[in-house]
Amino acid sequence: MGTSPPPTPPSRAINDDERRFKSITSPCEWIEDYRPGGYHPVLLGDLFNNGQYKVIRKLGEGSYSTVWLARDLKGKRYVALKILVADLSGQSSEVRILRHITDIAPTEGQRHITQLLGEFEHRGPNGTHKCLVFEPMGPSVNTMVEELPQFKPRRREMKIRYPPKMAKRILKQSLQALAFLHDNGIAHGDFQPGNMLFTLDDLDSKPEYALRQEEDEQARSISPPVQRLDGKQDGWAPRYLCIAQPLAPFTRLAQGFRIKLSDMGGAYFFTQAPPKLVVPLGLRAPELILTGDVGKSLDVWSFGCLVFELITGQPLFCIPASGYEDDDHLLSLNARLGALPDGLFSHWETSSLYFTPERRLFNCQLGGVGEGGKPLMVQQTSMEELFDQAEPDLDEEDGRRAKELIRWILQYNPAKRPSPAEILLHPWFRGVEVDGDSSDVSVN
Repeated sequence: MGTSPPPTPPSRAINDDERRFKSITSPCEWIEDYRPGGYHPVLLGDLFNNGQYKVIRKLGEGSYSTVWLARDLKGKRYVALKILVADLSGQSSEVRILRHITDIAPTEGQRHITQLLGEFEHRGPNGTHKCLVFEPMGPSVNTMVEELPQFKPRRREMKIRYPPKMAKRILKQSLQALAFLHDNGIAHGDFQPGNMLFTLDDLDSKPEYALRQEEDEQARSISPPVQRLDGKQDGWAPRYLCIAQPLAPFTRLAQGFRIKLSDMGGAYFFTQAPPKLVVPLGLRAPELILTGDVGKSLDVWSFGCLVFELITGQPLFCIPASGYEDDDHLLSLNARLGALPDGLFSHWETSSLYFTPERRLFNCQLGGVGEGGKPLMVQQTSMEELFDQAEPDLDEEDGRRAKELIRWILQYNPAKRPSPAEILLHPWFRGVEVDGDSSDVSVN
């Protein structure tokens, strides 16, 4: 291969014919996003902030950041280091909101929201990156369920979901955190299980070798070597990608576990709604899909969907990427919760592909019926029917109250949805203790 240096990659999303690297199938961030404006290349053992923080383990990654466990060599403690992509580092509202929380309610904020310990900037080949220093946390609610002892070893017939008492406690704590944010005029904006984290059990007492991630491809700790298609050395990407290793073995689980909300990157003040939200597809409220309205109850809608998901072990609205995500979601809303009200339905520009002028459903084929084709109809299953089909581990009365709660929350009219504080008073949460009581926290 030639010895000339490779050209600087574009500082934008690339086309397929612009790919620089051989494919990496390891469960990591996309290698092509190591470009100007993108991720900062990190290797295990790297030092940050003038040698203060030593990276020893990868905790996770997202579309806009990577998160690492680091040893604070000055403070003699462990921290989580969140390194934002360079494109966002100058405009993130996360720090502003976290500082506001610390100013107005430091004690209550620390109980509900992952604590910001510091911040600095780091200059790398892809630009200047905002680096946020947080208290380290355990796995997310999304992934911790896989670590529960009753699911090891895994058997095919198992239903992978939280035991009801544990699910209720997770939901109540996340709802308390949401009520705290809303009471202070803040929306989370990305309220989902991936942003609900378990606290850790005295991590600072653990030796570094017990937490350090090894550079071992065979153990699936890191990816195969990063290789350019042209064989040249790349100056914007790391030599390898790290596979995330959440701190599940060090998580406080069976005795008084606690949940905190994390990732305030999508959060906003109610008075300063952003033009674009980052809500996961299946958790979007109908008004957000159809009109783009951003009201106080978007987080509440997401919570209603999560009650169903944590109790049944399956999402209420499963919306895969298809090019017709909005139609798919709206058809599911019609089936699960009933007909959209006229005011919302009138904004559904492609509704005629699925409904007659009298609003009778005649087709469920996404994108409409092709020329010469026949309409596709599928079984319309209500939320309650889907809930019962999942056979959740609840007695009849508890199941009835859960379905009643979900219906109460998932109202098409945002003004009629309850607030987080009102939901906390619902009978379904009665008896669910979360402060210092571990009598109902069995993971079996």
